[in-house]
Amino acid sequence: MQEAAFYKPEDKGFRCELCPHSCFLDTDSTGLCGVRKNIGDKVVALNYGKLAALALDPIEKKPLYHFFPGKFILSAGTFGCNFNCGFCQNWALARGKVSTQDITRLDLLSHVQKPGNIGLAFTYAEPLMWYEFLREVLPRLKEKGQKTVLVTNGYINPAPLEEILPFVDAVNIDIKTFSTGTYFRYCQGNLNRVLKNTVLFARSCHVEITTLIIPGVNDSNAEIGRLVDWIYENLGKETPFHLSRYFPAFKFTTPPTSISKLEELYHLAGEKLSYVYLGNIADVRYQHTYCPGCGYVVIKRGFPIEIDLEQGNTCPSCGQFINIIN
Repeated sequence: MQEAAFYKPEDKGFRCELCPHSCFLDTDSTGLCGVRKNIGDKVVALNYGKLAALALDPIEKKPLYHFFPGKFILSAGTFGCNFNCGFCQNWALARGKVSTQDITRLDLLSHVQKPGNIGLAFTYAEPLMWYEFLREVLPRLKEKGQKTVLVTNGYINPAPLEEILPFVDAVNIDIKTFSTGTYFRYCQGNLNRVLKNTVLFARSCHVEITTLIIPGVNDSNAEIGRLVDWIYENLGKETPFHLSRYFPAFKFTTPPTSISKLEELYHLAGEKLSYVYLGNIADVRYQHTYCPGCGYVVIKRGFPIEIDLEQGNTCPSCGQFINIIN
């Protein structure tokens, strides 16, 4: 078993220091994440080298719309999450209710180096809780010229985050809500830590934000307006913002988010942010990238994706710079 990183002895157990929960682990107990366990003389990572899902996906599924649009990326995930969201859309993986297969670092790297693939995205459950494996694989991917992506809740302590930041090219951070009380009630998380980490990521790599819009939880215009203001002031107006449609899952039976509500929030966010998208809906108009200068469709997300940019990131209609990495 792989010894975990970032923990210290305390009393008759150990204190985990990977994320802000700082779980105290008695003998044979496991942290809130479900993957870090005290086996008596050390803390081990139960998900080290355990693969729960592996697929070659369009980069847009992460979702990343401004990072190598139209390309494919290998997506890998394990089990475990340090949030406990009752509305989790991927709860089976997050709570470890899936089978896994063993995979070595070399095995995973061999899967990445295939034609048509730009790199590796750590996703599905919470990749930051696959920390020991992540810390080993990310530098090797960079050595081989592969792009690295995290799809994450952003909930980790600064020291472990700083160790992996130099090896991450892009992240999509899921900001659950813009209410401190709601974050704690529904996720057992701390909003301020997520926001601070989001800024750290943005200083180091490409960042996009996703918020799952849940009726009665985080769908008020006032709350989304505050989140939009924060993105505008701390990350910049060109930060892509994805508003995703909720469907009943795990412990939540609330009906799906209405399309009209999503459209309302889309227009609200678009008053300040240049690139706003709606996810988990059929209407592809809300998934296109429009030039913020003239409204021209520079990326049409259909099948296939149509990209109409000059020199990689310039609108052919008005010459406006488009915040795209490719």
